[in-house]
Amino acid sequence: MNTYLLIKTLHILSSVLMVGTGFGSAFYLYFTNHSKSVPAISAVTKLIVRADWWFTTPAVIFQPLSGVWLAYVAGWPWGSSWIVLSLVLFVVAGICWIPAVWFQLRMEGLAKHAEETGTELSPSYWRYATLWQWMGYPAFTAMLIVYFLMVLKPA
Repeated sequence: MNTYLLIKTLHILSSVLMVGTGFGSAFYLYFTNHSKSVPAISAVTKLIVRADWWFTTPAVIFQPLSGVWLAYVAGWPWGSSWIVLSLVLFVVAGICWIPAVWFQLRMEGLAKHAEETGTELSPSYWRYATLWQWMGYPAFTAMLIVYFLMVLKPA
């Protein structure tokens, strides 16, 4: 197998891991939050933070590096509209992801505290959860559009 195909395969797999982890985290936290079970919410927020560090963060780093390398080796012009728009949308997703990570860390701490003290989740938890959820919509939409741009490469 040549290097280009290996990097392309890793690029595709890491994009699936990045978007899939985000979608899975949103799915599980949404339904866990609706259960109002403090122990479940505490466990899920802890796992979501862990998943972001283990899976999403390395993929977020690898994606632009491998994408730029692939475009360079393939000879795609840097000014191609699909490359420019993909990079812009990746930045948009990142602008949403960074505060979402901060919200996750706060939510994890608040949920852990509520579980340890046997209290209900604070209003701050629910504010952070709402903001976290709303950060996910534009980030996920941006990444879906990037998928289409990468596959279709429109002129």
